[in-house]
Parts: sequence; structure tokens; C-alpha cells
Amino acid sequence: MSADAKRLRSNPLQEIFWTRTSLLLLILIVVAGVSLLISSAMSPGTGKTLVSALGTGTLISAVVGFGQTLITATASQKALVAPVIEESRRALQELSAEYRSLNREFFPTHVFEATTDPDPAFNRLMMADLNATRQCFFRGFSARHAAARLLLSHTERELRAVIADPRDASAISGRARYLLRREESGVDYETIQNRLHNEIWIGLVGLYLARSHCAQVDITVVSDPPLDRLEMFDDSVWLTLYSDIGGATTLYPRTLRFTEGSFMYNMERAEFLRVCNSRSGRHFQIMPDSTRQDFLALFEKITGSRLSEEQFGELEGKFHAFRREFSAVAELGG
Repeated sequence: MSADAKRLRSNPLQEIFWTRTSLLLLILIVVAGVSLLISSAMSPGTGKTLVSALGTGTLISAVVGFGQTLITATASQKALVAPVIEESRRALQELSAEYRSLNREFFPTHVFEATTDPDPAFNRLMMADLNATRQCFFRGFSARHAAARLLLSHTERELRAVIADPRDASAISGRARYLLRREESGVDYETIQNRLHNEIWIGLVGLYLARSHCAQVDITVVSDPPLDRLEMFDDSVWLTLYSDIGGATTLYPRTLRFTEGSFMYNMERAEFLRVCNSRSGRHFQIMPDSTRQDFLALFEKITGSRLSEEQFGELEGKFHAFRREFSAVAELGG
């Protein structure tokens, strides 16, 4: 059936034409017309009255039947079709809501592919999540980026960070292997290790400098940190997949964002708190009123190396240079 015919049938008057009842009405009208035509040609007394009565009665029956069919079709539309359509619409809405719920629970809201430079859209969205949170969790290698973002934020929050233990060689082996796959030939493993140690030192200084933006900074140092980086806020969790070998040639791997209430959010939060409360890691704390001498003592406990005032100033300069470069490339300002 053509689209035009379907549109015609959407009206009850035209629907009648396409039903069996319409065929019966047509037959009655034809019979009535023929009977009246014949009776008009007959002479009186030869059955004209009977034929005329037959035509008139048939015509009346056709008219009454037409009206009854119209009323019945309209009533049927309201009594049968409309409830079915409404029930179908309600079922589709419930199904859509269920699918949306499943999407929120198991699928990321955003997927940022691997890049060689910071993605401005990625960083703007993460900064929005950071500015809206009261509690921030970080699990990664050196926490340099976390410290830089904290210095760019304007609200006070609690920070918990899990970083690699610089005193344990195995703690940085995973990141070193990742960088070896990305680096050009000629860069040896020892050079990368030294660079990673330096990044941890710079990250620790950055966390100290960001202490005024936090109610407190809790640091957990572990010897077996997961390769993937985690950044968790009140309403979202971000997973940067350093374990994804497909992005091994890029500086910034593929990242997934999940909302609060999702399966990944709840799972990662539980695992993060387990690590923070376990006895396998070493736990430290930086308060907003911690002095430089307090930090130098804490730095020695974490790294096993004593930091002089001159070395502190050098690391501070390196961190600020990193922060300015990162902020400019990521278009974060500051």
C-alpha cells in the first residue's frame, strides 16, 4: 500500500472505504439506486410500490449503516487503538530509561583518544569536575599534573594521592617500560629511570606548594602501583590507560570518564580506599601549615634522600616551569 493510501486511512471516514463494511455499504447504495431507478420507470399497479419501497428501505439502511460504522470506527479507535499506542509509548519510555541506566553504570560518558599533546577539551572538563568536588583522589606515578591543577583551582578540598615509591626500583619499572616503547632509539633504561625519579621529586614539591589549596594532603607511597592513572572526584572518575599498548607511542594515553554511581566509579573508589588504608604502603601527610623544614623531613622519609635548600629551590623552579608549560598547552590559564 502506498504512503498516500496510508495517510488516507488515518481518517475514520476514509478508513471505512478500506474495510469490509465499506463494501457492504457500497452494495446497499447500488441496490437502492437501481431499485429507485427501476421503480421510476414502472407503471402504477405493476409492483412499482414494492420496488420503490425496496429502494427506499435499502437507501435508509445504507445511510443508517454508514452513520453507525462511522461512530463504531471512532469509538473503536478510542477504546482499542489509543490505549495500545499509549501502552507501547510507556513501554518504550521505560525501556529507554533502563538502557540509559545501564549506559550510566557500565559505559563511559566521555572517551578521549591518545594524543601527543594535552587535549584542551579534556583538561577543561576535568578542571570543571575538580572545581565542583570536595574530595579528590589521585593514583598515578608522580602527581605533577594533579599538583598543577590544584594550584589552578580556587576552592579548598581534601586530596588523597597514591604514588610510586621512589625507594623501590620495581615501583617505576612499569612506567619505564611504557616510556621505552615510546622513546626514540638511543635512550637507555637507566636514563628513563633517572628521569622518572626526578618527576617524583618534582611532584612531591608540587604537592607541598599546593597545600594551601587543600584541607589536607594524604600521600600513600606503594611499591606496586597500577600502571593506569586514576583521578576521582565527587561526581566522576577518570582512568588514563597506560596499560593500553595501542597508545604506547603517545605521551597522553587514552582516557575514559565515568560518572558517580557507575560500576567503575564504585569499584575504583573501593580499591583506592583499600590501598590508602592498607599496611603495605607508607602513609604521609602534608597540612596547610606545614613548614619547609617539615616538608624536607617528610621528603627524606619518602625518597630516602636528603634535600638541601638549594635543591628544593631548583625543584620548585622545575615544577613552576612544568606548570606554566602544561597550563599554556592545555589552555587552562594561570
